[in-house]
Amino acid sequence: MIELDEKRKAILTALATMEKPAGCGEIAKKADLPTPEVVGRMRGLLKDGLVERPVEGKYIISGEGRKALG
Repeated sequence: MIELDEKRKAILTALATMEKPAGCGEIAKKADLPTPEVVGRMRGLLKDGLVERPVEGKYIISGEGRKALG
């Protein structure tokens, strides 16, 4: 099981509520985090398979990401 710290959890929770792929700025606003913080964490979330990038610069939560949120 992948460990989620509060910031990763906030990013995934924000993505789970979005209906279409979102950029880091939109995700940051929804997660109430600074945009650079979100940008910095997206690579790790992608690597862990918790988010997907269907379009360059836009993200969605993956099935694994939803499972990790419980």
